[in-house]
Parts: sequence; C-alpha cells; structure tokens
Amino acid sequence: MVGLQAGALKANREARLQSVASSMATELAEMMRGNKSVSLATGTANPYLVNLTNSTGATALAPATAAYCLVVGSAACTSDLAIANAQMTDWLSRLDTQLPGARVVVCPDSAPFDSSGLPVWACGTGANATLVIKIGWTRSSTNRANTGDAAFDRSTVPSIVLPITPGVA
Repeated sequence: MVGLQAGALKANREARLQSVASSMATELAEMMRGNKSVSLATGTANPYLVNLTNSTGATALAPATAAYCLVVGSAACTSDLAIANAQMTDWLSRLDTQLPGARVVVCPDSAPFDSSGLPVWACGTGANATLVIKIGWTRSSTNRANTGDAAFDRSTVPSIVLPITPGVA
C-alpha cells in the first residue's frame, strides 16, 4: 500500500507540472497574439524569441532586457516592445519558480518533431516555419535503479510543444 501511495503521489506531481507547463505555454501564446507587431518581428526586435535553460537551479530564467513597466506603481510602458519585455520578465520569473529545472525555447520552427515523432529542442528553419513554444523541466526518472543526480531526467526533449497561430489583425 505504501508503494502504491508513493507512486500515486509521484504521478500526481508530474500531472500537476504538465498542467502548469501547458497553462504557461498557452498564456505566452496569448500574450504574443495580443502583441502581434512585436511577436512577428525577428531577432533581437522580438523579446518573445528565447532559448533559456535553468537546469541547475543556480540561475533564474531571465529575458535579455528585463522590464517592469507593468508593475503597479511603476512608470507605464511606452511601446509595444516595452510591453513585450515586461511580459517576458514576469512570465519567465513565474515559469522558473513553478517548473523545476525549466527550459523554454520559442522560435520559428518548420520541424518541431523528429522522424520518430519525438519533439526536439532545435529549431528547423524553412519555408513553412511556424512560431512554436517548447517547454521542458526536470522530472523524476522512471528508472528506480537510478539514485542521486541520476534519479532525474533533465529535459532531454520538450514536454510541451505549442504552435502559435497569428490570429486576425
């Protein structure tokens, strides 16, 4: 009975983390759809495009340009780019606290899955590239023989892959 209870608790934890990641990915997609002029930009002009990892827990996920203009009591955001920077600052902070060893990649990707149907972290550019949000986190290993640091799977493949549609203008 104790073994079954431990297994059930572990499965419940993994399901909760999957739900959190799915909700966070959907939230980011909606932020990007709401700020279409910035989310369609390329390179550094688009703070939504990230490739960040916090596999050690030592450093927090953070955008290239942190902004806090959406915080009550601060100066208001003056541009769509400032809004995007502030959204990513807040979103990455929350993702980092809610998912252990979080990893997030947001990129245009023409092939988010390999030939076996497994999701991949790399972004394949091509004519049919669609913006994709990929999220992974550290999970407990399913191999009970593993102990110590080996008892964790460190996001070798994304757990969530969410394509982003641009919506209407």
